[in-house]
This record gives sequence, structure tokens and C-alpha cells, in this order.
Amino acid sequence: MTETKALINELLDKHGNKRNSLIPILNGIVEKEHFLTKEAMLEVAAQLDISAAEVYGTASFYSFLDTKERGRNVIRICKSITCDMKGKKEIIKTAEEVLKIKLGENSSNKRFSLLETNCLGLCDEGPAMLINDECYTKLTPSSVREILNDLLRNKV
Repeated sequence: MTETKALINELLDKHGNKRNSLIPILNGIVEKEHFLTKEAMLEVAAQLDISAAEVYGTASFYSFLDTKERGRNVIRICKSITCDMKGKKEIIKTAEEVLKIKLGENSSNKRFSLLETNCLGLCDEGPAMLINDECYTKLTPSSVREILNDLLRNKV
């Protein structure tokens, strides 16, 4: 049995094998493997007795259920209109300069992914950024440079 199948079985034991377990199972796979492979989605569909199209449709709808390989550190910059009005473009430009990757790319060593995401729910504190599960708000180019340089130095 592959590691992915073992993980899916573990998640099925935890969440059950009903349709309403789909999102927790997919989220559990992403937490462990950082993205959903085609094989994982097919296995989940088979185990939950739903179509592969339904699994892929769900996975591709939610921005946190990655269907493409991502780096160990996923940096998501809020793309809401509020963050845009508060300087999101400068935040993205700074992140691209520090990480030496463009928006939507992974670093060559798979340490970082730089993405835009729909509203993080922090509009009153924008521009906002999420690195893995940690939120950063009221960003400036200077604060982004400091946050990302700290992350680069930590070798995580």
C-alpha cells in the first residue's frame, strides 16, 4: 500500500466514508503532502463512491486545496479589492524580489510558493498575507522584506 493510500485510509477512519467527509479528507492530504495528486483524488473518489469530477471540482474550487505541487512554505497574498487599494501590488513586487520567483511560481528548491488568494477576511488590517497558517497584516514593502528574509534565514 502506498503512503498516500495509507494516509487516505487513516483519514477515512477519522472522518468517515460519506460525501460530507470529502473536504476534511482532502484537507488532511494537503496538510501531509502539500498538494492533491491525481492519484489521491481518484482514490478518494473511489473510497467515497463519488465521481472523480466531483472530487476535482471541489478541490479546484477551494484555493487552499492545492492541485499543483507547492513549496513547503506557501505564501498567499490577499487579492481583495481592499488589499489592492492599500498597496497589494507593492507587496507582491517586494515578495517577488525577495524570493526571486514570480506570483504563481514555486522556488526551484521547493521551499516557497507565492500565490494570490481570495479574501483572507482581514480587510480592516490589509494588505494581508498568509504564510502557511500564520497571518501577517498591515503590510508594507519593508515589513514584507523583513518577514521573508527571516523565513529565508530560518531554512525551514
